[in-house]
Amino acid sequence: MRVTKHEHAFLTIEKSGKTLVVDPGGFTPDLGPLANVVGVVVTHEHPDHWTPAHLQRLAEEFPAAPMFTTAATATAAPVDMTVVSPGDTVTAGSFSLRFFGGTHNEIHSSIPLIDNVGVLIDDALYYPGDSYAVPEGVDVRLLAAPTGAPWLKIGEAMDFVLAVAPHAAFGTHDVPLSDVGLGMHRQRLAWATEQSNGTFHPLSPGDALEI
Repeated sequence: MRVTKHEHAFLTIEKSGKTLVVDPGGFTPDLGPLANVVGVVVTHEHPDHWTPAHLQRLAEEFPAAPMFTTAATATAAPVDMTVVSPGDTVTAGSFSLRFFGGTHNEIHSSIPLIDNVGVLIDDALYYPGDSYAVPEGVDVRLLAAPTGAPWLKIGEAMDFVLAVAPHAAFGTHDVPLSDVGLGMHRQRLAWATEQSNGTFHPLSPGDALEI
């Protein structure tokens, strides 16, 4: 399974010639070439995780690919989407998807909380969306760890990585950071990953890992 990091929260996962798309958001102006997409996951309703144009393109090019998301996102989206909740397990092509969490991390007490689902792909790759939801009882081979956000304190992100204890990790959700800030946060997440003898990979957009 090949995992490619794109801008901010957007990931593609390829296996046996098929592709799964995760969080094709507004900080990715162009999704680029895509082939054999068999499923789409949108973790929550914020526009840095999906746009109407991106979902419409995916629906037009790959009409048989199911799209999974929260109820609020499904209501707002211009295409048909399937609502999932924590505890659900579904399939998209040969990909197995298990959902965790349920709530977006708090930005501020004045801002209402919204739904968010983390997704575990093929019991190997875990992407929490905008949350620190830990997939309890799961031996995570690769963690997509949030790195920079209005809701993120780096110490809490480090605690999240420590709690998951992945074999390997890379940073995602990082567009808000300057180059200096990105380097600092990567160093902190690398330390947290290494505490369970894991390896942190400082991926840039377009970089990929095999798991």
